[in-house]
Formats: sequence, C-alpha cells, structure tokens
Amino acid sequence: MNNVANDPLTRKLSTFVALSEVELAVLARLHGRCRTFKAGRDMVHQGQAERASYILSAGWVCSYKIQPDGTRQIVDFQVPGDFLGLRSVLLRTSDHSFEPIVDIKATEVLTSDLLDTFARAPRLATAILWAASRDEAMVVEHLVGIGRRDADARMAHFLLEMGARLSLVGLGDKQGYDCPLTQYHLADALGLSAVHVNRVLRQLREAGLVTFRDGHVTFEDFDGLVKLAEFDPAYLDQSGPLLK
Repeated sequence: MNNVANDPLTRKLSTFVALSEVELAVLARLHGRCRTFKAGRDMVHQGQAERASYILSAGWVCSYKIQPDGTRQIVDFQVPGDFLGLRSVLLRTSDHSFEPIVDIKATEVLTSDLLDTFARAPRLATAILWAASRDEAMVVEHLVGIGRRDADARMAHFLLEMGARLSLVGLGDKQGYDCPLTQYHLADALGLSAVHVNRVLRQLREAGLVTFRDGHVTFEDFDGLVKLAEFDPAYLDQSGPLLK
C-alpha cells in the first residue's frame, strides 16, 4: 500500500480525489503487469487495433502522428503518472503512435481491468475521467500555442507546462526539472525547425529567463518566464482535491 500511495498515478489522481484506503487498494490492482520498453521502439503504432493501455511509471514518452509526406507532429509528451493509449482502448483503434524517448517502465492495463476498477471504485472512474479531460485541455492549449503564440512565448509556455506537470508527481519544482528531450523533439512538438528551436532557447537563456542544458531545465527567472508566456495554469486544474 505504501508503494502505491507514492506512485505517480496516485499522486496525480489525488489532486482531484482524496483517495481512501479501499480506493488505494483497488488502484494497486491496476499495477499488476509491469513491463519495460526500450527507447525508440513504438509501444503502440498509429492504426493499431485491440491494444492495451498503459500507465507510465518511469521515463518519458511522446505521442505523435506521421503525415502523408513523412513529417512528424508530436501531439504531446507523457510523463510518469500519465495514461498511454486510453482512448485507443475505448475506440478500439489507436489514432496515433507512442514512442519511448528513454527506456521506460509502464503497467499494462486491459479494458477488463478498467471496467473492474470502475465497478469497484466509482470515484476512481471519476478521477480517471478528470485526468483524461485534463489531457484534452492541454491539447487545446497546445493548439492555441502553435496557432497564436510567437516562438519565444510558445517555448516558454511549453517549458512551464512541463514543469507544472512534473511538479504534480514530485519530479520538478520552480527551480527546474530533468528533461530528456532533444531540439528535434521540441521542433516536432512546437511546429518549429530545429534551428529555430536552438535560436529561441538561446534568446531565452540570454534574457536570463531559462536555461535548457545537459538534460536539465533551470528556471532562472520563473516569474519573468510566466509573464512572457502569459502562463495561466488554471487549465491544468492542480489546485487540490474537489472530491473529499
């Protein structure tokens, strides 16, 4: 029980629901099939049917779509505590691919596992719906960023969002966080070229706002970066449990 109480998914869902001992025990049952996946090998590929979903326990994953011309658009990045492929379980076919960025650990979750969890603990179903709705809100925010924010604000907003998401599961704070992303990942996620990403990161560093070096993001002027990005974390809904 102590292990699941400190698990990233538990920490994340506890933001919405104050979990009881019974609910923690039910949640622990979801973690029975832990698997490891190598970096660079798709866990689920676009168009694949009848796949399990996963709960990411350790590492980073990117979800992406390949366009007809071969270019890649990264839809989002998943960090510990996130579900992978939950929508593909319900819709039966995955509409995008999942690729580990580093070697990861993830728990396989079958549709029957989810249904059993929902039957045993309805408030957990509500919390998982909250997590899915939050993911949708982030996708909307990413669309706004690509369509309406200039490159500096887009990058600043992204780095702040990742920091907020990681802080929720104990992997980041207002000083910074470890980040395995390359400039090519950032380019495919933010709709920029790798050269432009390099230029933007240099400008933010020279402005004394943030440094991204050697796999670590350091917030030099957190409030200044928030101001530049006009970052309002309300859409992340991390203010505390709504259901006691």
